[in-house]
Amino acid sequence: MSLEHSLLRDRDVRALLVCSRSTLWRRVKDGSLPTPVKIGGTNRFVSSEIQAAIDQAMAAREDV
Repeated sequence: MSLEHSLLRDRDVRALLVCSRSTLWRRVKDGSLPTPVKIGGTNRFVSSEIQAAIDQAMAAREDV
């Protein structure tokens, strides 16, 4: 598995985005962040998808 497709825990994503747990899951629910991959009983976020969501938000900011 390459690093661009590494899996992140929700706490790792929260630290990256500097947001609370409730904000993270609210953003998943509203579609501004990708849905995590379910592995067994755990959720993991694909790092490349999180980076793409960040890039998309930055591009939207620049368009304003």
